Amino acid sequence: MKLSVLDQSVISKGDSAGQALTKTVELAQITEELGYTRFWVAEHHNTNGIAGSSPEVLISHIASRTKKIRVGSGGVLLPQYSPYKIAENFKVLETLFPNRIDAGIGRSPGGSATTRLALTDGMRKSLNEFPRQVEDLQGFLRNDLPAEHPYHQVKAYPEVSGSPELWILGITHRGARLAAELGTAFTYGHFITPVNGKRALEQYYREFQPSALLKTPKANVCVFVICAETQDKAEELALSQDLWLLRVEKGLDTRIPSLEEARNAPLTSSDRSRIKENRKRMIIGTPEKVRDELLRLGEVYRTDEFMVINNLFSFEDKVNTYVLLADVLI
Repeated sequence: MKLSVLDQSVISKGDSAGQALTKTVELAQITEELGYTRFWVAEHHNTNGIAGSSPEVLISHIASRTKKIRVGSGGVLLPQYSPYKIAENFKVLETLFPNRIDAGIGRSPGGSATTRLALTDGMRKSLNEFPRQVEDLQGFLRNDLPAEHPYHQVKAYPEVSGSPELWILGITHRGARLAAELGTAFTYGHFITPVNGKRALEQYYREFQPSALLKTPKANVCVFVICAETQDKAEELALSQDLWLLRVEKGLDTRIPSLEEARNAPLTSSDRSRIKENRKRMIIGTPEKVRDELLRLGEVYRTDEFMVINNLFSFEDKVNTYVLLADVLI
């Protein structure tokens, strides 16, 4: 099985944004040595607990501090931007780091309506334009927009011999269908919505149409994973992520709480119910348990690559998950 990483650069309480980004780079270096396939960073806005607001900048820094692991975005929020500018950004990255760059794009609004307007400088852009934007992005990456396209004469530079891998991130069959129709790779966000994945991946594989950038279907699945030497330890570590997710959903503090804070946090019956529901987005346990569950999901999703994400308070505990998984799966 291929293992990869999605890291959101979430700030643990007591840390600074600089420390969170330093840990992201260190995690990339560690997972590269462990044999992970790719390392992606996210894009979040107007969120005080997440330092990763500019994936292209962070990709460049991480790629310069690593040697072979693929580095990419999970993902750039295309509806807020110009496909032309995204193509230029990733062509520069591909020029600097040939055959190592993944351009992951998503349809997410990226925040509140006001945040979206700030990103687009006041222009009200429809999320329904996403399919057209993906096609334009493909055209700019290849510089082969059709003759009738209004930007046919506009080329995205620099010229590169290859192209970054283009991935669409989705949590429904609609995202999978678009990736299939346009011939891009597809990432399913099990860590966001675990219930739609089987249908989404089945539709992607069934309807995939080869494109100039991708001849055969390619997919992976992103899952929250917390791994420790014992089941009890893994369950305990998960408490900080449980509380973090609960607070994120309520629009509260988005920094990761300590285990002590998580143990002592007052929870309502509704909170406990929500935590139990969120656990469906996670795999928690010993290396053997996590391995078996990922292998089972691999059969369900028909993929041999999983992206692992966890947002634990302790960086050492976070790293340990990736070390333990590498021992049993890579």
